[in-house]
Amino acid sequence: METERFEALIDAILAIIITIIVLEIPLAPEGTWQSLFEMKYEFIIYAISFIVCFNFWNYNNNLFSIVNKIDHKVIWSMGITLFVFSFLPYLTTFVAGNFNLFFPQFMYGLSFIVTALLSTLIAKYLKQSDPANMALQLALGKDDTYISTIIIVLIGMIIGYLAYPPAIIISCLLSLVIMWILPKIRKKI
Repeated sequence: METERFEALIDAILAIIITIIVLEIPLAPEGTWQSLFEMKYEFIIYAISFIVCFNFWNYNNNLFSIVNKIDHKVIWSMGITLFVFSFLPYLTTFVAGNFNLFFPQFMYGLSFIVTALLSTLIAKYLKQSDPANMALQLALGKDDTYISTIIIVLIGMIIGYLAYPPAIIISCLLSLVIMWILPKIRKKI
């Protein structure tokens, strides 16, 4: 199967997810700086969720630009990943309303871990569906960024459970930064 329509579907779903996240940001009850400042957690989690969505879109956009063909395994594993990813608006609101509680933060971090595991599966299926595509094989050859994401978020969950629940969302943001830096470090080595 060609990838253009599949890429368009991914783009549409991510656009809807971002739209829902934006619509879930509550309005400040008063038109003052103080009222806006009281909503700092809503804006922090919105910003992180937006970065998460943009990062997911950017990664898939770059990846699918070199993919020539896909099969049902890629389609279904990406569909399941997008299903998990579609909980992001709910989890964003859940964390915003309970920023200092462990369980909402844990659920947000768990969605990161599940998405990373599913993305590893997608990478495997992409390599299998297009074995003659050397650019794809090289791009997905040594893909330890998902493993680093899982490890960083698990560490954040431990810290969140023992001491400071927002450590989980901080670890999610940190894992994105690592995902951006690791490929650059690998190129220099």
